[in-house]
Amino acid sequence: MKSCEWHQRSVRTLGLLHSVLLLVLLQSEALAAKKLRGSRAQPRRTLPSPQYRERAEATESFPLDFTAVEGNMDNFMAQVKNLAQSLYPCSAQKLDYDMKLHFLENTSVTCNDGTPAGYYMKESKGSRRWLIFLEGGWYCFDKDTCESRYDTMRRLMSSTKWPQTKTGTGILSAQPEENPHWWNANMVFIPYCSSDVWSGASAKTDKSDYAFMGALIIQEVVKELLLKGLQNAKVLLLAGSSAGGTGVLLNVDRVAEQLEELGHTGIQVRGLSDSGWFLDNKQYRCTDCVDTISCAPTEAIKRGIKYWGGVVPERCRLAHEGEEWNCFFGYKVYPTLQSPVFVVQWLFDEAQLTVDNIHLTGQPVQEGQWRYIQNLGNELRSTLKDVPAMFAPACLSHEVITRNYWMDIQVKGTSLPRALQCWDRSLHDNSKNNKAPPKGCPVHLIDSCPWPHCNPTCPTIRDQYTGQEMNVIQFLLHMGFDVQKMAQQQGMEPSKLLGMLSSGS
Repeated sequence: MKSCEWHQRSVRTLGLLHSVLLLVLLQSEALAAKKLRGSRAQPRRTLPSPQYRERAEATESFPLDFTAVEGNMDNFMAQVKNLAQSLYPCSAQKLDYDMKLHFLENTSVTCNDGTPAGYYMKESKGSRRWLIFLEGGWYCFDKDTCESRYDTMRRLMSSTKWPQTKTGTGILSAQPEENPHWWNANMVFIPYCSSDVWSGASAKTDKSDYAFMGALIIQEVVKELLLKGLQNAKVLLLAGSSAGGTGVLLNVDRVAEQLEELGHTGIQVRGLSDSGWFLDNKQYRCTDCVDTISCAPTEAIKRGIKYWGGVVPERCRLAHEGEEWNCFFGYKVYPTLQSPVFVVQWLFDEAQLTVDNIHLTGQPVQEGQWRYIQNLGNELRSTLKDVPAMFAPACLSHEVITRNYWMDIQVKGTSLPRALQCWDRSLHDNSKNNKAPPKGCPVHLIDSCPWPHCNPTCPTIRDQYTGQEMNVIQFLLHMGFDVQKMAQQQGMEPSKLLGMLSSGS
């Protein structure tokens, strides 16, 4: 085909496109900076010496900063794509963004049912940034709950029906318009098939019905990736959502120690825990521990850690010797961690409310339930106050970093991707010269408003029966929110409170 003869031309064109894109971004940032400075005369900067430039070029470059065009990103990216297609027609063809399935070469490390564990991977040639994502999906903690899980959610216990490819979304997306700061990283997605919150280290035997090898699966994936480019990495971000988010807290230090023991001391290991910061609080209504949903989290983990042969971080184990189940709860394990971790947590997490026996079935909640929900937000705020890098919107939801709306959520005017980029930069700067985080680049973001969905950028909520979207006021009234009473408590007129809610104040 003629297009095959143009391969070298395509490479040159993509290089040209990269240069054009970089120039456009630099120009945009220069214009934005000029507007901020006004008409004041600025001293001219002298060019760095060639020796300094060589040193600067040798350091790792950060992903392109889209801040200057954040307000009109869709239009900007459309223009870039049109430019690419006009420069080289073959670029109009669909690029391969999919991650490919790889089963572990060590077949002794398996899913619950003994089928081989594995991972999905998309390489990014030339990038020294790696993102490993741990999937979530609850757990089972004894023979009965595991058999029920195998009957109803077999995909989370077996690899027999895993597809050959997987398309990344949110922070796993390879498209800059959906993932502005991590799109060019090497992406790895590890499916959750161990049902043990990524903590198990026990194989299936004649006496045990299932294998629980979550912690070993992570170790084995890292070992294989070292033969596929990870050995040259500058940064490894271990991320996960829900049970995967808790798995990050349980495994990030172990991954760092594994790489160090294998001689890869130059790789900076970091964690990103999404919706995995659970509380061991008292349930709203206590019930018997008969299934995963109704069982109190503390009781489920106490049973599970024995059934799984679960392992926890060594420093946390020593701090809670004999009661290692404590290490599954974020506010208890976090202080013992040595690797930097960014925590993302909805203040009104749906999974937390579910295990606390608050079921939002479409009926207005009772006053006692409403108070419980508000107290949950206050408790989470309290446990997060000393976490330096975190993003906690006052929303009723669960999981976010792989959702297609993850760029839309803001806390105090800062989006989650922006906060993660600021955290990235602060860690890079600190490793170089121990400077404070850049000004105007916050990494500790938590909503102060007291009600679910009082943040106007929260994900859309739909009525469970009609499917219609609800605004903030409709949602709060639906939940049984007493406007008169709450306005009285705040010392204001009801009409003023409604106006504040409508505007997202």
